[in-house]
Amino acid sequence: MSPRAARALLVLACAASLSACSKDPEDTPSPDPSAYDGPWTPLAENGEWVDPGVLSTCSVLSDNIACGSETTFDLSRCDTASLAGLERAGAIYRAEIRYEVAGASGGVEHAPGSGGFQLDASGQPVLVMGQPQSQSLVDSGKFLVSSVYQRAGNIVDRFTFAGCNATGPRTLTGCMSWCRNGQLRYRATFRAERMTWRTGESESSGLTLTSESFVERGLPVDVYVTKRHAYVVSIPSGAEGGGLTVFDVSNPRRPVRRIALDQPNDNYWNGVWAKDDALYIASAANGVLVYDISNPDSPTFVRRSNVPGISGALNVHTVFVEGSRLYAMAPSSRETLIFDISSPLDPRLLARYAYPNGTGYPHDAFAYEGRLYVNHTEDGYLAVDVTGATPKLLGRYTYGHSYSHANAVGTFNGRTVAFEGGETMGAHLRVLDVTNPKSIAKVGEYKLRGLTSIHNMVLRDTRLYVAYYHEGVRVLDVADPSKPREVAYFNTYRETDPGRSDGMYDGAIGMRVPGDGHIYVVDSARGLLLFDEL
Repeated sequence: MSPRAARALLVLACAASLSACSKDPEDTPSPDPSAYDGPWTPLAENGEWVDPGVLSTCSVLSDNIACGSETTFDLSRCDTASLAGLERAGAIYRAEIRYEVAGASGGVEHAPGSGGFQLDASGQPVLVMGQPQSQSLVDSGKFLVSSVYQRAGNIVDRFTFAGCNATGPRTLTGCMSWCRNGQLRYRATFRAERMTWRTGESESSGLTLTSESFVERGLPVDVYVTKRHAYVVSIPSGAEGGGLTVFDVSNPRRPVRRIALDQPNDNYWNGVWAKDDALYIASAANGVLVYDISNPDSPTFVRRSNVPGISGALNVHTVFVEGSRLYAMAPSSRETLIFDISSPLDPRLLARYAYPNGTGYPHDAFAYEGRLYVNHTEDGYLAVDVTGATPKLLGRYTYGHSYSHANAVGTFNGRTVAFEGGETMGAHLRVLDVTNPKSIAKVGEYKLRGLTSIHNMVLRDTRLYVAYYHEGVRVLDVADPSKPREVAYFNTYRETDPGRSDGMYDGAIGMRVPGDGHIYVVDSARGLLLFDEL
């Protein structure tokens, strides 16, 4: 498998998944929007996905003996001739998938999924659902793209998209089949759009790229800036291991790569933060790794975090530092670990918080004025009191098809306001008044195309900087948080960049705005990008 295809494999599980609303644990306090006492008008919450109804006029046959082949689909009501006008050369398409699933009462219900396909310069498929294409048929009157994925346990999945109608040169609808071991598992309709820049946009508005530095290690995902150095962490991508890459950014127009490193059997490094001479790395194998950066060019390994009662691998996905505390979000144990870092190079475990009866895990968190605001994936967004010895849940905000992922919190007009974003198809920015966590209310919203997802964000005064995957970098004026207003953007995503794939986790992914006059952005394919701060 090529490195490009291997990179796309990272996103297959999410791309093929069927989303569903998580159930509310009975013993969990829920917000009461009717008790909202703030100055803004609460907005209705429709979740990340609203069922659009059938997306195409084709259908998937259930009695076909060659599941996933052309004869699986009934295209008799389609305008397949329209597919001849579809842009194909070098195109990457993202797809909203509307699956048919068995309902609790025995009927048919519908659930969202996401996927994609990538074509080469000649217009022939390269990747489908993150896998090398297999048995595809694409010409002027046909659009059938397919791939096979060999899972553990002799399970073979085949994903096939059959085009039905081109609704424009860059959009199409059709049907999709998911076959397992030759039998139809799911049928669906889909709509797909080419991931070029949004209509009417150029490469940039209001932001100027000052430098670009490729990251050779794996898939770069996060960055932290301190001591005039940018510390970029990566996760593995195919044969390429992840790890840490250090750039000297004393001259932001000419960053200098100083060193790249990892540890034996440990290079899935997804998050990074620093305090004084300590650099904290979120490791999927060994929890929190501590490095000494008194010499910022050459970090020196000091220790791994010690968490009593946890044997084997400890997966820490992200880290956050506020004052003398380090918060580490651990999917493997489904808890947030809280460390005292009064001695920055020697973290000491203070407390741990696990959301009761949840089905998700802590993905990211933001500490602010005695509270920890936790993005708990399928369980939604949590407000936790961390002022005492034992963390206490204060409130929770949930929404349909949630995968709460990142947030930033500040004070506006005397109110505590959270900017929250998920990571799934259709995930976007929510503005939540969390002043009273028992009556959290959505008071603002910002969204772009529903075929991609928001990722990370940084709040600096009344500017919110957003890494928005395929939509690149977005800068919002949030002086009135109920009305986020875009004031600048830069489209980092280009189909022609080496390493692009058909997956959702592609484009602007990590971001820091440290206050030194620059914006630091990690793009999954392009590496470390620097912009002048707006």
